[in-house]
Amino acid sequence: MATIQNSFEKSKSWDRSAEIHLLQAWDKADLSKFNPDSNKPIFVIDTPPPYPSGRPWHIGAAAQYSEIDMIARSSRMMGKEVLFPIGIDRNGLPVELYTEKKYNVSMRNTPRAKFLELCSTALDDLEEEMTSVMKRMGLSGDFANKYRTDSQIYRILTQTTFIEQWKDGRIYIGNRPSNYCVDCGTTIADAEIDYKELPTKLVYFRLNVIGSDGGNITIASTRPELLCSCRAVIVNPDDNRYKPFIGKKASLPIYNREVPIIAHPSAKPDFGSGVVMVCSYGDYSDVLLFRELDLQEIIAINPEGRLTSVAGEKLAGLKIKAARKAMIELMEEEKLVEKVDEIFHRTPLCERSNSPIEIIPLEEYYLKVVDFKEKLRSKAQEIRFHPQTHRQILLNWIDVALDWPISRRRFYGTEVPVWYCKHCNTPYVPEPGKYYQPWKDPPPDDPHCAKCGGSEFRGDERTFDTWMDSSVSSLFITRYLKDKSFFEKTYPTGIRPQGKDIVRTWLHYSLLRCLQITGKTPWPDVWITGMGLDEKGERMSKSRGNVIDPVPVLSQYGADCFRLWAASEVSLGSDFNIAIQKISGMGKFLTKLWNIARFINPLPQGRDLPTFDFLEFTDKWLLSELSKLIEDCLEGYNDYNFFIPANRIRDFTWNAFAAHYIELAKGRAYGQGFTEKEKISAQFTLHTGLRTILLMLAPICPFICDEIWQSLYSKTTSIHVELFPRSHNWSQEYLGFGKELMEFDSLIWNEKKSKGLSLKDPIDIKIPDKLQKFSPDLKVMHNLKS
Repeated sequence: MATIQNSFEKSKSWDRSAEIHLLQAWDKADLSKFNPDSNKPIFVIDTPPPYPSGRPWHIGAAAQYSEIDMIARSSRMMGKEVLFPIGIDRNGLPVELYTEKKYNVSMRNTPRAKFLELCSTALDDLEEEMTSVMKRMGLSGDFANKYRTDSQIYRILTQTTFIEQWKDGRIYIGNRPSNYCVDCGTTIADAEIDYKELPTKLVYFRLNVIGSDGGNITIASTRPELLCSCRAVIVNPDDNRYKPFIGKKASLPIYNREVPIIAHPSAKPDFGSGVVMVCSYGDYSDVLLFRELDLQEIIAINPEGRLTSVAGEKLAGLKIKAARKAMIELMEEEKLVEKVDEIFHRTPLCERSNSPIEIIPLEEYYLKVVDFKEKLRSKAQEIRFHPQTHRQILLNWIDVALDWPISRRRFYGTEVPVWYCKHCNTPYVPEPGKYYQPWKDPPPDDPHCAKCGGSEFRGDERTFDTWMDSSVSSLFITRYLKDKSFFEKTYPTGIRPQGKDIVRTWLHYSLLRCLQITGKTPWPDVWITGMGLDEKGERMSKSRGNVIDPVPVLSQYGADCFRLWAASEVSLGSDFNIAIQKISGMGKFLTKLWNIARFINPLPQGRDLPTFDFLEFTDKWLLSELSKLIEDCLEGYNDYNFFIPANRIRDFTWNAFAAHYIELAKGRAYGQGFTEKEKISAQFTLHTGLRTILLMLAPICPFICDEIWQSLYSKTTSIHVELFPRSHNWSQEYLGFGKELMEFDSLIWNEKKSKGLSLKDPIDIKIPDKLQKFSPDLKVMHNLKS
């Protein structure tokens, strides 16, 4: 490593190019290697495996991972043995879509084996770029053992845990109305749905009421194309307009079928006409009404998103929007339409494709959630959330969550390890521990059907929801069922860091599955960050043109600059705005720190460290302030809130240390008319101040801190094997001078400026009584006459 003295001769500011040789030195020293046999307390980070879905990697995600590294580094400096795994999530729909686009193929029209082969390598270049960014940011993770969720060993774990939960009775097959994305061609869970207010048509049309002497009622619906699947009409029991019709029947136009008119409180008199047709299925309220009223569903939409034959000759085969338009035209021809309003309607969308979802009855595998809600809620209350406010996101979701549909009708994912008897359709689930691909392989061990004795089977062609893989990340990194000793030492893990946008999915499903499988909460702490937005507070997207690539940012400003901005921008859990100007502005502090080190570098450190009583009053004040700094920083580090140490250190370094203490002590430090004892006191305190700042800042700015540390304080040992310093309970009499001291210094500087004097010119100003103990240093610092 080049010495800092040589670096000073080249530059008066921090040279970010030094980060590269530091990365190489850290890698060679293997500073982040995990030792499961260590006597230190073991601390495991359940690192989120990021998804390399496109270029560039979101700069907000990069900021989040830089802070996860701060969790790892600060934990090591607290004396813990840290396992910081690095994984990449590579299953599911995004990789399929990327593969289709990259190779110009269609999943449905490509042989499955060939398509899977393409998928298995399609993300390699994106993964390499993402990993490169992680390393460039200084992540001290276990890159040597990087894992992939599409690896065979990971998929074995997913299948094994499925088999365990199947045998425990927690998984069942159910045929029920399912959220279905036509564009993705698969079932999706409630947690994968977003809602947006979208423009649509509210169509008012008439139905004749049977036996009411020519009476009719008007329905207002946003889904007129589902008229063919209508099984009932509901009105509010307190709506006087329709009380005479309750219990009668209405005739469906076009289809000439009668349906009952039922009183039900879910009909809102103030929305539309107050009359609602109950269809299978326009929305989730239809699902609830069909169950409650015991109605027989009519399947009007198929998995291709087209109307079925029950819609009639003129509508069958049409896609949803086209069918809606055609139905309105048919009604208008029949003189049934009273009016059409243009409204904004809360529409459920697939979070992946951004397309409206349909509700289609399908047979899927479900993991029981409802029966486990009380246990989940209880454990969620025990977990320490950072920040505490984000616990409510999880609790709110637990309250409304239903059983989780875990099977998907896609190709690239962990296969559902089930075969079915060709004679009676009874499922055959093999023993756990191997990787199964039922879509192409026969069942193992030549089984016979447990129900009918049959020997012919067909394999399931579905895959799992990708959250089935991700939800067992804490089990994978702790070698569940692979290494009992390692698992017992590392599970439960120490912390789950993640974004607030996946609380409903990754956090909820992980807690659910790991608790059901192991009986233990997978982590005692959960750390949740906000969303990275652009400088105007808007979400970043390629369509908006506001995406920032982290690669050139790191290249131009350096990792420490980026990391310091990430830690300093907002308190933990809040959304944060990303602006290049703010990131670049952090370079001023790094230059200040660099120049502080340049100033202190020539001063001798001394072999015999003086006691506190040996020190001068000014130095005792600084060390007392330094002790308070340590306390405040450790409070932030213990709460994993790096906003606290980042800003506290910056404020202390800029103001108390650089602007005031160094100016006060530099005369003594260089022996200008002071005794040897007074000189040693200043030199010791300057080095202690710098050393403490470097140690407390090291998890946030690992590069510059290690460069200075190894050049001034340890030629052979990195700062990243050091521990945080301890605070000292020195007398309170040395605290509380900071404000008055800074005000007095500012008063003198302003006075000299107003009189046209330089800072070195003498001036006659009385030192306040409260600051008399600082007078020897103040007189030299300001060249005071009195």
